[in-house]
Amino acid sequence: MSESHSEKYFGKLVIGFGAIVASIFIIFLAVFEAGKQGDWYFWALFAAFLMCGGIYFALQAMVHKVKSDFSRRAKQREAQRSRIDEK
Repeated sequence: MSESHSEKYFGKLVIGFGAIVASIFIIFLAVFEAGKQGDWYFWALFAAFLMCGGIYFALQAMVHKVKSDFSRRAKQREAQRSRIDEK
C-alpha cells in the first residue's frame, strides 16, 4: 500500500530532526570527550553524515508537506465544482 504524502511528511520529519539532534549530541561528545583522546576525526565525520542526512530528510518532509497541501486543495476545488454542478 502506498502512504499518503501527509504520512510521509511526518515520518521523514521525525527522521530528519532525530538525525540532526543526534549529530549535535555527537558533536558535543567529540568536543568534550573524544577531543582529549584524539579519535575525534571519526566522530566529526559521523556527525557530518548525520547532519547532512537530517537536513536531507527534513527537506524531503517539506516537499511531501507541499504535495499534501496541493492534493488537499485540489480535492477541495473538485468537491466545490461538483457542488456547483449539482445546483
